[in-house]
Amino acid sequence: MNGPAPDQLRDPRSQTAPRRAVVDLGSNSVRLVVFEGQSRNPVQIFNEKAVLRLARGLIRTGRLDEAAMDEAATVIRRYGAIARAMGAHPFEALATSAVRDAENGPDFVARLEAATPGLKVVVLSGEQEAHLSAEGVLCGIPGADGILADLGGGSLEAVRLSAGTIGDAATMPIGVIRLAERAAGDPIRAKAIVAGELAELPFLSDGAGGDLYVSGGAFRALARIHIAQTGYPLAMVHHYTIGREEARDLSAVIGEASRKLIERMPGAARKRIEDLPFAAIILRRLLRATGAARVVFSANGLREGWFLRQLPPAMREQDPLVAAGRDLTIGLLRDPNLPDALIGWTAPLFPAETHAQHRLREAACWFSDIGNHEHPEYRAEQAFLRVLRQTGVGLDHHARAFLALTLALRYEAPIESPFLAPARALLDMAAARRAETLGVALRLAYTLSAGTPALLAATSLIPRDGRLVLTLDAASGVFAGDPIERRLARLASMVGLDPETRLI
Repeated sequence: MNGPAPDQLRDPRSQTAPRRAVVDLGSNSVRLVVFEGQSRNPVQIFNEKAVLRLARGLIRTGRLDEAAMDEAATVIRRYGAIARAMGAHPFEALATSAVRDAENGPDFVARLEAATPGLKVVVLSGEQEAHLSAEGVLCGIPGADGILADLGGGSLEAVRLSAGTIGDAATMPIGVIRLAERAAGDPIRAKAIVAGELAELPFLSDGAGGDLYVSGGAFRALARIHIAQTGYPLAMVHHYTIGREEARDLSAVIGEASRKLIERMPGAARKRIEDLPFAAIILRRLLRATGAARVVFSANGLREGWFLRQLPPAMREQDPLVAAGRDLTIGLLRDPNLPDALIGWTAPLFPAETHAQHRLREAACWFSDIGNHEHPEYRAEQAFLRVLRQTGVGLDHHARAFLALTLALRYEAPIESPFLAPARALLDMAAARRAETLGVALRLAYTLSAGTPALLAATSLIPRDGRLVLTLDAASGVFAGDPIERRLARLASMVGLDPETRLI
């Protein structure tokens, strides 16, 4: 995969990089996010939310709540001050279901723009909201295939995703606040309302046997409860994936639980407690309507879709996994030409790799020098944790675990190190073995080359006739001392070959 030339690489978080601010003016909450830089993986440097419940009472009155509007005006004036102080431009607010449906929505928009210098409020149609949410999910999961459901306070957006392309889309007035009001708080009525709305969308059945991608704060709150209850080794909602039956059990328990019981559940967000039973009802009905085999939770949505639209087309087309490797190692690499050299140098060890495996190896080569500025005693663990917990949206949990384990072995972590446990819990034996092999190969490459492409080019590593042959150009200054022989022997043992060193 070709990337930008080294002289085109610059830190997307540098002081000269642009900042952009967006307000998600939702039916339940109002949130400001400031993104820094121009990179394929959005970098948030500020994120603040206020739960105002603008949509409360909308079903009964047809109007936004007066007290909530006053609070929102105050909050958004603060957000405007933050955006100006941070030098963010553009500064936009994306208004969704409550504002677009309310009788006093236009007056509220005019009030916000008049009171907040530099603010532009965009009132999204249901279709626009659905498409932006889909683009946000695709920002982190570019090959998503299945049904997306983005749940807010006022509406639920459903989108058919087909191998990364956006298909049929619809919006339904069954956000958690609106559903609770339509059902007068009755879960049985809520189930019937949701079932009726979903029955109007025949494309939902296209998700049978595939993935149901869910986004929105109430769905994420469900995921956090499940993560806490199961002791899952990575406390990240984005890309968290559970099977159909687990999702059904989760939604059944939450959907029928009392408020007091939910309050006692590990991971339950206090401000989401009254929404959770209705989110659970919607999730269970979605599983029934789509026939999905898995639920994939996304922390991305409307805001990330907005951000992605600000980027040049060529940047939008980048692989977010590999882009994360480039972005997070700028300024740390001893030589920006080395990763491409490592990709070629390690390729003979993995002749039958799939496209997905190649992407991981390519990303690992970019990450491979990430720990060179750390204290030698802690390089392996620091590199492991940095990669496992990084912010890149394109890394699912398997990728994080694979790359983290690879980097730990690249820095010679003992294979039995306790800090490796989260990665091992997320990988099957074959993937873990592959990560270990790549990590040991990268360690050998750095020992040979001192992190320079010129010295690495004087070597090659080729499996041949039952042997792993390391060839060295004698005139280059590279030689096979004890560390080289030791690391070659370890790598050869891992791939079931005998080591051999040849000078030419």
